[in-house]
Amino acid sequence: MFTGLIECTGRVLTLRRGDERAVLEVAAPLPGSEIRIGDSIAVNGACLTVVGMQGDRFSFDVSPETVARTTFAASQAGTPVNLERALRLGGRLDGHLVTGHIDCVGRLESRVNQGNAVILGFSLPREQARMLVEKGSVALDGISLTVNGVSDTGFSVSIIPHTLEKTTLAGIGPGKEVNIETDVIGKYVARLVGPHAGSGGLTMEKLMQNGFI
Repeated sequence: MFTGLIECTGRVLTLRRGDERAVLEVAAPLPGSEIRIGDSIAVNGACLTVVGMQGDRFSFDVSPETVARTTFAASQAGTPVNLERALRLGGRLDGHLVTGHIDCVGRLESRVNQGNAVILGFSLPREQARMLVEKGSVALDGISLTVNGVSDTGFSVSIIPHTLEKTTLAGIGPGKEVNIETDVIGKYVARLVGPHAGSGGLTMEKLMQNGFI
C-alpha cells in the first residue's frame, strides 16, 4: 500500500522484455541500505518488486499484465519516473490509499496556467471515468491528487508548484500518457451497486442487506 506522496524521481535505464516477463531497470537516489530484495516500490504508480540492486540501480520484475495496462511498454532509456516506497504501518497517510494497481492509461489533453497552479485536463476510458468524483482522489503516475472536475470521459486536476518541482509532471505536455489508479473506495461502491443499477440504485435496504448499517 502507498500514499501517493512521491519520495523521489528516477530514470529508466532499460526495459528488457521476454515472452513471460519483463525486467525494468531504474536509476534512482533511493536509500539502498533501507531496501531489500523483495520490497515493493511504486514506479510511476505501479507496485513493482525489487529483484536486483547495485548502487543506485534497481531492477524490477514486470508481468505481462502490468506492461499491458501501463505506460511501461513505451518506456525508453532516460524516461523519468516517480518513486515511492511502501507505506509503513503506523505512518502518516498524508495522500490517500494507493494500491499500486493501475486501472488504465490516460492522456493529457490540456495544460493551463492559473495563478501559481497548473490545471491539467486528462481523458480516460468511460468505464474508468465513472469511478471519479469531484473533490475525490486519483493517482496519476503514482501522485496523489484531488479531482477538480470530472466528465463522462475525462477529469482535471490542479497542480501546485511543490508537486511540479518534486515529480515528473513539470515536463509533460498534451498527448503525454500517464498511469491512472482511481480511488479504491469507488471501485467497491461500483461493485456493490452495479447489479442493482437498473433497480432504483443504492437504497438504505440494500446497505443493510450488505452489512454497511
